[in-house]
Amino acid sequence: MNIQIIGTKKCKDTQKALRFFSERRVEVSFRDLAVKGLSSGEIRNIAVCVPVDELINKNSPLYEKKNLKYISHNVEDVLLEEPLLLKTPIVRAGKKSVSGLAPDVWADLISGNS
Repeated sequence: MNIQIIGTKKCKDTQKALRFFSERRVEVSFRDLAVKGLSSGEIRNIAVCVPVDELINKNSPLYEKKNLKYISHNVEDVLLEEPLLLKTPIVRAGKKSVSGLAPDVWADLISGNS
């Protein structure tokens, strides 16, 4: 199974996800959002499993700085412009995706139960 972890090296939850899979000797590919964001197609594929409104990190200082709390916006457009607003980590396994810290779901992804 091909596992992809999307996040940033500085994100504590992304580090926990990387450690989770490493401890279980599951090979993953890591994508650092600080280096390269997601395409609109990738966001739409993730949004099949995770509602697009839940992909944006509303607790981020960048969210406040851009006044997104008070301005109506298209979430996908905002995430394309500012990939660091994604709620990380995003763990993908095939067509399945999960956002945020979710070790129980990750374990299901590994075992194929999800």
